[in-house]
Amino acid sequence: MPLKKPAKLHPGDKIATVSLSWGCAGDADIHWRYALGVARLKSEFGLEAVPMRHALQGEDYIAKHPEARAEDLMAAFADPSLRGVIANIGGNDAIRLLPYVDFDVIRSNPKVLIGYSDTTSIHLMCQSAGLSTFYGANLLTNIADPQGLHPYSKHWFRKALFDAQPIGRIPAPGEFTCDATEYENARQVKQYHAHSGFVCLQGSGKATGRLFGGHMGSLEEATPELRKHLYTPGNILFVEDVTACMNPGDLMRFLRWLGEEKILHSLHGVVFGRFNQHPEDPAYKQAIQQVVGQEFGLTGLPILYNLPFGHTSPICMLPYGAMAEIDCDNRAFSILESGVV
Repeated sequence: MPLKKPAKLHPGDKIATVSLSWGCAGDADIHWRYALGVARLKSEFGLEAVPMRHALQGEDYIAKHPEARAEDLMAAFADPSLRGVIANIGGNDAIRLLPYVDFDVIRSNPKVLIGYSDTTSIHLMCQSAGLSTFYGANLLTNIADPQGLHPYSKHWFRKALFDAQPIGRIPAPGEFTCDATEYENARQVKQYHAHSGFVCLQGSGKATGRLFGGHMGSLEEATPELRKHLYTPGNILFVEDVTACMNPGDLMRFLRWLGEEKILHSLHGVVFGRFNQHPEDPAYKQAIQQVVGQEFGLTGLPILYNLPFGHTSPICMLPYGAMAEIDCDNRAFSILESGVV
């Protein structure tokens, strides 16, 4: 059954900010960055950010109180004056919200939810409630970049969240950076490099399917119930991770798990976000080709590589459950429907 799409955003809407994993947005040396992100939401999109009750109580409090984080998430969904929810940042702890989440609250109050990395766990909870959400910008990283909000990221944020028309073809950005964010550093200047386009690792022709996926580590640690959508035939799986957490050997182990679970066999395609490393390590591509093509013999499975989502900049927005298309011959990726109504 298709996931329910949230209503599109409009200038003037209020959007909740939540700390669902890491609580650094409330720490004294990083709070300036939160304030910058809030100002950017207002100046660039006309959105009024509303911090939920515990969102700015700091790293120590947030780490110790998953129930408070879940309370914020439930309150954000339940409040009819709030039209969306954006994660302040990812982390490695969002799965601990699961015992405190009321799926009926999410199901009864569909609205935009945005975030990436560890926010994958929250996306999976929303899928279990039947809601489509967006693997996209976190407030402290993309929106609050001291260098400014990249025009590419700005365009796809607006297109995905404010426009009920099909999202369309996602072109490669002209440049990219994979420098780690220094959250305390208001003067950080990330180095950008020329983007040479998407890479087709294998496959030919066109393939369509519904988008599902996220951060590899979060997908692995999810409960069987949360990751049940992985087993739905016909998906286009999108996955990404950071090189500090996922070396080529780890990637091979992840892909072997997908193969042993017969998930790889049911997919219509896979799109990989750029691994955040420059210059690129070819061992990641070799790991994918070895496991998928050689070990499992799925040489016809379409795979696109180096897409702009996750731990890179700039990024696009990926709506869960939306129909997408991989065009292997033209190394192209498109989202064939809207993410909002």
